[in-house]
Amino acid sequence: MEEVDYVIIGHGAAAFAAAIKADSLGIDTIMIGKNATNGALIGGTCVNVGCVPSKRLITLGEFVDDIRKTRYAGINASINSIDFKKIMAQKDAIVEGFRDKKYSSVLKSLKHVSYINEFGAFKDKNTIIAGQKEIHAKNILVATGARPYVPKVQGIETTSYLTNEEALSIKELPKSMIVVGGRALGLEFAQMFAHFGVKVTILQRSKTIIPDWEPEVVNFLSGYLEEDGIEINTGVDLKEIGIKGTQKYIKGRMEGVDKTFAADEILFATGRIPNIEKLNLNEAGVSLNKQGFIGVDGMLKTSVPGIYAAGDVTGEPMLETVAAKEGNVATQNAFTKDIKKINFAEIPSAIFTMPEAAKVGFTDVEAHGKGIKCSCGAIPLSLVPKAGIIGDERGLIKIVIDYKTKRIVGTSILSRNAADLIMEATLAVKFKLTIDDIIDTVHVFPTLSEAMKLASQNFYQDVSKLSCCTV
Repeated sequence: MEEVDYVIIGHGAAAFAAAIKADSLGIDTIMIGKNATNGALIGGTCVNVGCVPSKRLITLGEFVDDIRKTRYAGINASINSIDFKKIMAQKDAIVEGFRDKKYSSVLKSLKHVSYINEFGAFKDKNTIIAGQKEIHAKNILVATGARPYVPKVQGIETTSYLTNEEALSIKELPKSMIVVGGRALGLEFAQMFAHFGVKVTILQRSKTIIPDWEPEVVNFLSGYLEEDGIEINTGVDLKEIGIKGTQKYIKGRMEGVDKTFAADEILFATGRIPNIEKLNLNEAGVSLNKQGFIGVDGMLKTSVPGIYAAGDVTGEPMLETVAAKEGNVATQNAFTKDIKKINFAEIPSAIFTMPEAAKVGFTDVEAHGKGIKCSCGAIPLSLVPKAGIIGDERGLIKIVIDYKTKRIVGTSILSRNAADLIMEATLAVKFKLTIDDIIDTVHVFPTLSEAMKLASQNFYQDVSKLSCCTV
């Protein structure tokens, strides 16, 4: 039996952040790397079958869409053809480069961390079996991630379909596609394929897409997606999936009426389930939460002392940056006296549609639910000079403040580069800044970042009546 200070099960964002932190603390560590997510080699979901490849393809789809819409007078451009196989080959090369530079090479540089390319399973609460090895450690971190969840619809066992993982590996574009799911992942893939010329239909179970976002963002984004030719169907209860002739179909029920949708391909973006089946968690006594993910407290401790969990295997929010933060914090909590907790209200999230959607903190409804007497203000992006300059005034910004203190408790943005713009609001929420703090801060003109200042000023006066750069 091999004795070490720390065992990390997993090789994605949470595991690597944990390994890097452990190495900096001089902790003798073994990372055990295989997991159950298809296509996820070293580096995990994000670099292999998540953020990196999807955002590459989304970017190319936006480029194609920009050319086709010819937003600028005097410039006539066209796309003669799209070689999708070349696009995918270049995407694969980019992924391989990231995997080598950001993961394999990083792992080799860690002096106190060794790697085993096997599945890890508990023998007991302090012992892990990895291949032919038996490893004993006082502290163990589970960071095995999650994989796509596909609902058990009638006919699913005999009908081929895609998840985001398979969709990132196809070599030819279908003519039409049904995307089941209207949250972040479903919307990103729906618009990406629509930009490449695929006829896309979205089927969403709830009454709206992205139901936990501000209604203004939902309404505006729904309209923009429909302008891209995407058909959005909400309140759909799935009944059956199958194949008829050359196409696949889904039967569903909407407002008491049965409907059938057909397309060349079906993509499920219906959530994720944890990679826990191979872990033998019962042998260690680790408990799951109500959603079936590994339960943890604010310090990332599981129900068993000495066993921690981080990343997607613990459930929402399933974000790469959150996973990394959790891996780092769990390791720090396990080996130092400087105990940390994560405030999830300070964590931004984004949807990489075009325009992008991003938010941080509480929505209007959430703030009221927390007992905050709040005030809200939203302005269209058309009031931001840079939006007019670049020829894309789609979107809005909405700020939620504490009515008494004027402290910013939440912000939602729909615009180009919203995922970048949300960071000013994130700092505002984290450091309890007020709208007066934002107004008093000089912003660069002309930039989209002025949206935050203008939305803050709008609490006091009608900014549509102001000149540029008014302080």
